[in-house]
Amino acid sequence: MELRYLRNFIVVAEELNLTRAAERLFIAQPPLTRQIKQLEEELEVQLFIRKARGLELTQGGTYFLQQARTLLERLEASIEGTRQIAQLRKMVFAIGFVPSVFYGQLPLMVRRLRRNKNLELVLHELKTQEQVAALKSGKIDIGFGRVRIDDPDVEQEVLFNEPLIVALPASHPLTRQAPTMAELAEVPMVIFPAGAGPHFADVVQGLFHRRGLKLQVSQQVNDVQTALSLVASDMGFALVPEQVHKLNREGVEFMPVADEKLSISVIASRRRGETPSAAMRLVNTILAELVENRRSGRYP
Repeated sequence: MELRYLRNFIVVAEELNLTRAAERLFIAQPPLTRQIKQLEEELEVQLFIRKARGLELTQGGTYFLQQARTLLERLEASIEGTRQIAQLRKMVFAIGFVPSVFYGQLPLMVRRLRRNKNLELVLHELKTQEQVAALKSGKIDIGFGRVRIDDPDVEQEVLFNEPLIVALPASHPLTRQAPTMAELAEVPMVIFPAGAGPHFADVVQGLFHRRGLKLQVSQQVNDVQTALSLVASDMGFALVPEQVHKLNREGVEFMPVADEKLSISVIASRRRGETPSAAMRLVNTILAELVENRRSGRYP
């Protein structure tokens, strides 16, 4: 199967119109039509339903579109990694992360990895669900997030559980003593990140919903830094991982929750069943040490 057939199929599936797809690919329509037909014959599957106004993907076509995209993304990541290795004579290791995990010990891991002159680190800020897709495509080698994702191709390891604390405007009445969950539910809340879940915002909202408390969400933003800016602007409160208090944001008071011990996991995601590379073995060794430091209280 030729790779250009896959690329052309993706464009046709996105346009659902052979004329527009041919224009986008800068080729004539008849050869594109023949390519799609040959692809269907090779797969022994009908990929499109032909209609008067255009095309419609079959169920098989929809599945094949997802697989084709993943295959090409992985190929492109492999090509890019090969080029970097050839140019730099280094092993490329890519890490995905959600920003809130990098206020704790994980920057120590990155600093130690950067000391290895044979290793080229690449960092990608990605939500946990995006990390799973990036692992499957080969874009990253390991991801650090906060949400459980059920995927047969990815294994997840809970490194440790981190306490959640409350970020409140410095002048807010609830800063006089640690607020309860019920008291917080009476205050507008700033949550992050925005967009389709599952992600940290879903976990936080679930903590209140499971206790029968209804939240007043005033704003949903993309990252913790913006959330803290809105808290400082008296837009409401935010629940944040404990390490975030190291930011010492002006106008924000960090408080524990009075009646609950809330926590959120820090989760490492890796490709399932893959033999660890030398870089991954080094990462795993450093992680084991950092996690032990965290659990025993020996961390900055």
